Amino acid sequence: MKKNILIVDDIHPIFIEQAEALGYTCDYQPLIKAAEALEIIGQYAGLVIRSKFNVDRNVIDTATQLRFVCRAGAGMDNIDEVYAAQKNLFLINAPEGNMDAVGEHAVGLLLSLMNNFRNADMEIRNGIWDREGSRGYELKGKTVGIIGYGFMGSSFARKLSGFGVNVIAYDKYKTGFSDQFAREVSMEEIVKHSDVLSIHVPLTKETDGFINEEYLFHFKKSIFFINTSRGKTAKVRAVIDAVKKGKILGAGLDVLEVEKFPALSEQEWFDDLKQSGKVLLTPHVAGWTFDSYRKISEVMAQKLSIFSY
Repeated sequence: MKKNILIVDDIHPIFIEQAEALGYTCDYQPLIKAAEALEIIGQYAGLVIRSKFNVDRNVIDTATQLRFVCRAGAGMDNIDEVYAAQKNLFLINAPEGNMDAVGEHAVGLLLSLMNNFRNADMEIRNGIWDREGSRGYELKGKTVGIIGYGFMGSSFARKLSGFGVNVIAYDKYKTGFSDQFAREVSMEEIVKHSDVLSIHVPLTKETDGFINEEYLFHFKKSIFFINTSRGKTAKVRAVIDAVKKGKILGAGLDVLEVEKFPALSEQEWFDDLKQSGKVLLTPHVAGWTFDSYRKISEVMAQKLSIFSY
């Protein structure tokens, strides 16, 4: 049985080093195009991807020798997991590798929004010294609502533990997960009590467009909103409109429904998004630090070490 791996995206070399120590041969082609990969994928037992490569039915059917797929990251929405299971493919992801990066990034977005860092910095650079207009909110004493209490959500909760906040969490697929960092609650309690809402869910049919106008309407308080999960979980137009109405005091978005240019600039909501002084944007980089780059590869290699066929 072949023990060769096709790597179609940029990963830390520690994965290759550790995979080869396990007896695998790695073909590292981070610049390969999808069509080119499809032509040769039938020769490999393993495939390593990040976000640019979709493992759909066509890929799986073409990869007749394939035994496992490694996703260098947490989200598995670019893999047809149901069909992969039918074909007995072993799927590996590495949320442990970037959970700290995501948790810290979410805290950074939140603190920046609550303290008006972006606007204050821009005003000073333009000769404006406005202390009153730059006044912010303290995090201590606030209720932070987390939706999704997996690796990312729980990491965010741990990072908040020193701020004196009340952290509540809802997860549709878990029960009994209350710990020293967060208290399990119903969705109704999230909507009723949250001063801050942070999303940490995978992209599925259920979560696609989950944060929309109707959902935001039901919040009892005006909130700060953070999304470091997947862009399509939140309707950008709904977020912008909620900001305009004061339902959202500030939004920190690491992910968007449509990402990268020129497609992003062509969205009907983009001008409103970039003109809003109450929205802080980062380019889908929450989980992608210099540290997580290595840790993700280490986690994948460790999980690969327990795989046998």
